[in-house]
Amino acid sequence: MSDESPIPDGREPAQVVTAMTEHVLRLAATWTAWDGRPLAVDGRVYAPHKAIRRVADHLVDHLAEMEARLAGHEPVPDHWHASASTTPADLAPFTEQDLDEARSRLTRLARIWADRLNALSPDQLDRSPGNGWTFRQLAAHLDGSTYYADAVGALTTTPDSGR
Repeated sequence: MSDESPIPDGREPAQVVTAMTEHVLRLAATWTAWDGRPLAVDGRVYAPHKAIRRVADHLVDHLAEMEARLAGHEPVPDHWHASASTTPADLAPFTEQDLDEARSRLTRLARIWADRLNALSPDQLDRSPGNGWTFRQLAAHLDGSTYYADAVGALTTTPDSGR
């Protein structure tokens, strides 16, 4: 994921966030087939739980930033270990129950984002208070959260499919 200023692609910001989570959940629907071997991508280790954790953390982090800025406060810096850290929980098997939990968590977070972004005027989206990207840019940045799910990819259980 890039730290450069994101460039919105013309979609409504709420659509950007909900489409991102839908993409992640489509991939996650295949992760119950994960064989337990972590995947090395860009010098880091990924697994289904880690991908879900990173997407959720990213949504929470920037939601907290947006809400603080709208309230006229400085955002509280995050202290996530991010993708540089892989926890034992990240390496646990990914079950149907985990998929259900991920669906609930990410769908609700995306809905909160969509409700908040849809409540803002175009001017508020493009002239966001405080320091940082505009809220339209922030939504475009969140679109990059697909990176974590794409690092795991779509998994199948067919013997000849490989990864």
